[in-house]
Amino acid sequence: MFTIYHNPSCKKSRAGVQFLKESGKTFTIVEYFKNPFSEKDLEKLLVKLNRKPAELLRTQEDYFKQNLKGKNFENHELIMIMIQNPKLIQRPIVEGKYKAVIGDPVSEIEPLMKR
Repeated sequence: MFTIYHNPSCKKSRAGVQFLKESGKTFTIVEYFKNPFSEKDLEKLLVKLNRKPAELLRTQEDYFKQNLKGKNFENHELIMIMIQNPKLIQRPIVEGKYKAVIGDPVSEIEPLMKR
């Protein structure tokens, strides 16, 4: 069973959903703008991704450029910023039982499907 954290208005996120549909695997879609991450859930996801919070940020977003660029934040602060501004979170994220990947490009999802 897989979970995809999805933003339907994002082309790359829609491509991730399509990839999962075509894989034939069972999955759940979580629209994280409607169902935001809790601090604990985002921390667990970062562990599965094997990434630090800064590596999950979408640095091309206007909010990042205007408010965060060039500043230093603790990991906990970045997690809270992403929870309050979910548009800053890379997408799509596909989560398996023990591992997760950022599905951009969608070819990054394929190794997760083989587990």
